[in-house]
Amino acid sequence: MNLKISRLTVSLIFLCLGSLLPAQNPINLGDVVGSATVTTRTVQITGSPASLVNDAARLFDLHGGYKRVVDRADFTLQFQSAGPTTVALEILSGGKSLWKSSFQGSSQNDALYAAADAAVSRTLGIPGFFRSQVAFISDRTGSAEVYMSDILFKGIRQLTRDRSQCLSPNLSPDGQTVLYTSYHGTGFPDIYRIDLRTGKRTVFAGFKGTNTGATFGPDGRQVAMILSGSGNSEVYITNNQGRQLRRLTRSASLEADPSWSPDGRRIIFTSDQMGGPQIYTMDVQGRSVSRVRTDISRNCSEPTWNPVDSGKIAFTAAVAGEFEVAVYSFKENKSTIISKGAGDAVHPVWLRDGRHLVYTERTPRYSRLMILDSLTGNRMRLSPSELNNAREASPAYLGN
Repeated sequence: MNLKISRLTVSLIFLCLGSLLPAQNPINLGDVVGSATVTTRTVQITGSPASLVNDAARLFDLHGGYKRVVDRADFTLQFQSAGPTTVALEILSGGKSLWKSSFQGSSQNDALYAAADAAVSRTLGIPGFFRSQVAFISDRTGSAEVYMSDILFKGIRQLTRDRSQCLSPNLSPDGQTVLYTSYHGTGFPDIYRIDLRTGKRTVFAGFKGTNTGATFGPDGRQVAMILSGSGNSEVYITNNQGRQLRRLTRSASLEADPSWSPDGRRIIFTSDQMGGPQIYTMDVQGRSVSRVRTDISRNCSEPTWNPVDSGKIAFTAAVAGEFEVAVYSFKENKSTIISKGAGDAVHPVWLRDGRHLVYTERTPRYSRLMILDSLTGNRMRLSPSELNNAREASPAYLGN
């Protein structure tokens, strides 16, 4: 299968929510025995009203670290509505109350996500990701447009009405800005910037040639992107206003898919300098270029750095005629395929916990967003059928 259809970005080149506010000081009723070394916990979800409990159950079904049961659970998580924008959480084990608190948000759903993230932190010892917002592409209107939603896809917003081909959305770490590529206006691929607070859209990069692949750095101050104005697709960085442009790569090969290390000091990207797409790293000065020897495929692309463990990346690999999501460990110098399912698994991106990824599942009939647990291999559908084809997710965590 040709890499040129694995992601529209690659084909171009290889051709606010409220802060988490505890409504009261947490009441510690004992030690919650969560541990980051435990892979999976059993939980029972209870509370009221039923709609809140159902949404809480959906959240923990998405998380590969939990299995819901009706009795004899490691933990009982009780969620109660405490107002239009407040949710109370109590964690119990063996009938004993261990910890409780209440959480406010911009809505009751937002408060629920905050409470559920606290439950994950207390019972698994790792960060939660439920309070994420996700930018993505959908063709529900007949053209590929940029949308944004919460993790349960209960608050879907259409951000663009370009009636043109949109691709590669990237949400800033603070969730206030989206960068994306569109053929809108000029008929050529330019990068646009949307301020989500005002809805104002401006041209971020409209240079001659291809402008695509814009990706915010971890602090939101810098952006890496691919420009071909020099006659070749190269990696550039700029500030978050599109100014102070600086070129990082200078080669006869084609570069794509820039992604940042968690500390913002290095960039990982795709290059075909060996004849086929492989993964490389360099520092933000464009020096110390080094190939990541995945040793799993002659076709590796779309790398994304783990936000928690800088010793791991996820990427897309062509294996046995399909594309799959793989994880490479720098410490072990080893790659592992972690996706399985219908069709191709492309465009992986890590969630905040460094354990789960969102990727696009693509077949000749559909494309949809999936969530994948890198430890257990559990996968669940994220995007609802009403979105028709959905792809290219970009999450940002908006909690504390």
